[in-house]
Amino acid sequence: MKTLTALFAATALTLAAGLAQADVRPDHIEGLLKSGAVMPFDKLNAAAVAKHAGAQITDTELDHNNSGVLVYEVELTDTAGKRFEVKLDAKTGTVLEDKQDT
Repeated sequence: MKTLTALFAATALTLAAGLAQADVRPDHIEGLLKSGAVMPFDKLNAAAVAKHAGAQITDTELDHNNSGVLVYEVELTDTAGKRFEVKLDAKTGTVLEDKQDT
C-alpha cells in the first residue's frame, strides 16, 4: 500500500512540475502584451536574432519558468545550418540563455 501511495505522490509532483513550465495559453497573450507583462514579439525576435546575425527564426514559445517568470524561447538556424536556442525574459528582453542545440 505504501508503494502505491508513493507512486501516486511521485506522479502528482511530476505533473505539477510540468504544469509550472507549461506554455502560455494563446488566449492570454493579448492581455499580457497590453499589460506590459510581455514585450512586443517583434522586439524579442530582434533581440534573439541579434545574437546570431543572419539566422532565421524557426520556432518560438512563451512559457513560465520554474520561478513563474515569463520566458520567450526562440529557436534559430544560422546560414551554416547550426541551430540555436535563445531564451529571453519576456518582459525586459534580457537574454537569459543562448546555447547551440546539438
